[in-house]
Amino acid sequence: MPFDDVRRSGPGRGAHERAINLPPALLWLILINVAVHLLRQALSESVDQQLVTQLGLVPANYTGDPGGPWWSLLLAPITYQFLHGGWIHLGVNMITLAAFGAPVERLLGVRRFVLFYLSAGVVAGFIHVLFYSDSVDPVIGASGSISGVFGGVLMALWQAGRMPSLLPVAGIWIALNVFFGIFGGTPGSGGEPVAWTAHIGGFVYGLVALRLFVPAALAAPSQPPPADGTG
Repeated sequence: MPFDDVRRSGPGRGAHERAINLPPALLWLILINVAVHLLRQALSESVDQQLVTQLGLVPANYTGDPGGPWWSLLLAPITYQFLHGGWIHLGVNMITLAAFGAPVERLLGVRRFVLFYLSAGVVAGFIHVLFYSDSVDPVIGASGSISGVFGGVLMALWQAGRMPSLLPVAGIWIALNVFFGIFGGTPGSGGEPVAWTAHIGGFVYGLVALRLFVPAALAAPSQPPPADGTG
């Protein structure tokens, strides 16, 4: 399965090539995340808190009496992925997304990548709901989605033969998330609790589900050329 083998003609960058050479879906996701955070700066603290409560993912809303409107239950699994706790939280997530997302988008294509990214965030969010079902604290951030993309990168590298084993990297990554989830200190968290189960859930989803999003033409094993029947 090919993986991020991008060829460019000519010496260096072409005249019409973007200075920030990110694939389109990845660039739009980053711009939307930044735009949402900028818009929130214009809101009063009370309005912003209400927005986070209704569009963040609140586990107790799914396991007990909803504390908000019905549409919040439908939108929150997506919208929570575009809300962040501060500029550092946003910056760390967007830099990580740019690093891991580009090769995955080039492998999957625009539409499949967006579906893969958002679905990883949905799965990550509900893994958090499963473990913290009584929590009334809203979960926000793209970390679960990005964890899925990271899992996808590792799976793609392994399937392309560029990584001998997934276990060491996956084990270290999961152990780090457990450590920071228990003891805190994750960059950008500002001392707030980290939804580490969501990170791990998104990561495992990325490992397992990537193959479901790979275009059939790339996923199919290459066939050897037919034998020449002439003797």
